[in-house]
Formats: sequence, C-alpha cells, structure tokens
Amino acid sequence: MSSQPHNVLVVTYWSLPDALIQTYTLPYVRMIAKRLPEGSKVFLLTLDKTSSAAGLIENNIYNVSIQYHPFGMKGLFMWLKTLFSLIRLIRKERVSTIHAWCTPAGMIAYLLAKLTGKRLIIDSYEPHAEAMVENGTWKPGSRAFKLLFGFEKRQTHRAAVLIAATEGMKTYAREKYGQPKAPIFVKPACVDLELFSERNLKQPELLRELGLENKLICVYAGKFGGIYLDREVFDFFKVAQDYWGERFHVLLLTNHNRKELEQLANEAGFGSNAMTSVFVPHHRVPDYMGLGDFAISPVKPVPTKRYCTPIKNGEYWALGLPVITPANISDDSGIIEENGIGYVWKELSMDEYKASVRFIDTLLQDSRKTNYARIRPVAEKYRNFERAEAIYQTIYAPVKS
Repeated sequence: MSSQPHNVLVVTYWSLPDALIQTYTLPYVRMIAKRLPEGSKVFLLTLDKTSSAAGLIENNIYNVSIQYHPFGMKGLFMWLKTLFSLIRLIRKERVSTIHAWCTPAGMIAYLLAKLTGKRLIIDSYEPHAEAMVENGTWKPGSRAFKLLFGFEKRQTHRAAVLIAATEGMKTYAREKYGQPKAPIFVKPACVDLELFSERNLKQPELLRELGLENKLICVYAGKFGGIYLDREVFDFFKVAQDYWGERFHVLLLTNHNRKELEQLANEAGFGSNAMTSVFVPHHRVPDYMGLGDFAISPVKPVPTKRYCTPIKNGEYWALGLPVITPANISDDSGIIEENGIGYVWKELSMDEYKASVRFIDTLLQDSRKTNYARIRPVAEKYRNFERAEAIYQTIYAPVKS
C-alpha cells in the first residue's frame, strides 16, 4: 500500500439517516477507509432535507451534506452549486478516486471525473433508467429516461472499475451500453451476520409487547408500490389468512401510514386486525424481523430486477426465515428454489399464492431453530461481507495519488 494519503469522494443519492446509507453504503465505506494509507480521508456525499457543514462521522470518514431539491429550477441550481463545490473539495483535499453508489449518483460522479480527470468507480452498478420505465414511474422515451440512460452508458465507458450486483449485469451492460473496458466485479448486498443472528429469534418480551404470542407471523420490511408490489401482496395475505385462520399475522416494518395499509387490506378482503405495522430504527430491525416465521420479498418482477440485489433477502436468510418472492429477482429466486428455502411465484395469481402457502406450511412443520440451521448457511455463503472485502482490497491496492 502506498504511503501517500489516498483521499476518496463517495457520491450517493440518499440522505444520511436513510437505510440505504446505513446498511447499503456505510459498511463498505468503512472497508474502503480501512484499506487506505495512513492520513487518508473519505468524504461521503449525502442529499438531506436540511444541509449541514461537512462533519466527521467516524475515524477518517467525513459527511458532506447537501440540501436536496427535486427536479425544477431549485433542483438545477442545487446540482450546479454541488458540482462546483465538489470540484473545489476534490482539488483542496487532493481526492484521487470518485466512488459512486448506483447510476443516478453516478451522473454527478461522471461529470466530476470528466472535469477533474480523477479515477471513477461505479458501485452497485445495475440498470436504473429502464427499471423506472418498467415500474411505471417514467414513460418510455421521456426526457428523464433519456438523460439517465445516456449517463449510464457514459459511466460504463468512463469508469476504471464497475461493481455489479449480479453476474447477469455483465451481459446486460454489453448488450445495452457496449462492451465495458473496465473490469466488472460482482458484489451482492451483503449483511452484518453479527447484527442479524440467532439471538434475535422470537424474543418473548417483544412478542408480548406486540401481542403476537402464539401467532404464525409473516414479516415484511419495506415499502409498497414503485419497485415493489402492493395489491398483490395483500391478495397473498388474504390467501394466507384463509389457510391459517386466526393464527396468521402480518408484521410490517414500514413507514407507510396506517390508512394506506388498511385501504390495501380492505381492497383485498384481508382483515387488518391481523396486521401490525411499525417503523423502527435499523439497529432494532433484527429483533422485529426475528419475530417472523417466514418472510415475503415482493420486488416487482420486471426484467431489470434480474440485475438488482434486495438487501432484505440476505437479512431474512441470516435470521433463518423462509422467503417468498417472484421469479427472476436477482440471483435470489434461483438460490431459494435450488435450496428449498422458500417459494418462488411463477406468476402473480391466486393459484400461486395458494401453492406458496402450502409449501411454507410444510417448512414450518420444523421448528424455528431447525429452519434457522438450514437457512442461515445460505446467508453465510452468499451475503458474507468477506466477499466485498476481497473486492475492495483489490480495487484499493496502491494507486498513484
């Protein structure tokens, strides 16, 4: 490792408290920071509701907070101001590498790399522009789509390193953007296997607090709509309720308001009295998630989701939870089927929902601890942070400052 400091600017599109920073970015930023020469600094750009001055997060990691504004004149001014302030930061702090998380953040990272000549790394490299069209957020051929898709192509050919979530992204990149010159590493969303472990399972005090003793619990941590299914999930809950009766209960770890959830439940005919919804800080998620007997991961099965990596699946597996998910989601649908640790919906239909309930029922004939012993090794194999550490060790080998 070079003895000269190697400063890094990490560019994200999320706010500092967001779970995508706390669980999907910061663990890897820490890995990067540990591998840099003594005296190096890592600057983490976040987009927040209110801006604050750059401040130390921990050790040699500093937060650069920008007040976020959506598309419009304020948004344009925000990005122009951000671009120039980051160029000043890169020059003042002698930043050697610009490391972006996902392609939307990669747009500003690409411009910075182009203007400063610094090394560019695109992490969590997966399709975003086409995904926004597929899930109905953007229209095909819209200005937003053309802008991001064009930048995805430019990032692909500018980057010195690309870090994808799945092997399939290598083929997608070649077909959609043209063959990248940079090496493509593969790093799925890894999980803190110490944070999510056997000690989180079925904590009696928390079960009593939530009134969930002796319930068969389906847990879901996440949102509805957008890249996730909504009505279909509650149709499944209705099928499960009909099958298991009063024993069945849904535990939702979400920030959706109760009225939204009750409306979805009512439309599906699912009794909302069998649904508990809470929003908890991430350090408490393992305890709440560990109350479940099985989990659901309702990523919308659009073509580009073959190349994503749902964080929650690794968390579920680390807690020994059987998982229900649609087909063709990342590599995970195949892993679930191959290992018999959940059910993959071949289509979104009542027949498939019924089949999944019956299959899960057979798995639940075994004890919670038995399922943990069977499923936990899948997380250890596919979601272990050791996989990521090896990649960052290679990428942050000595480089010229």
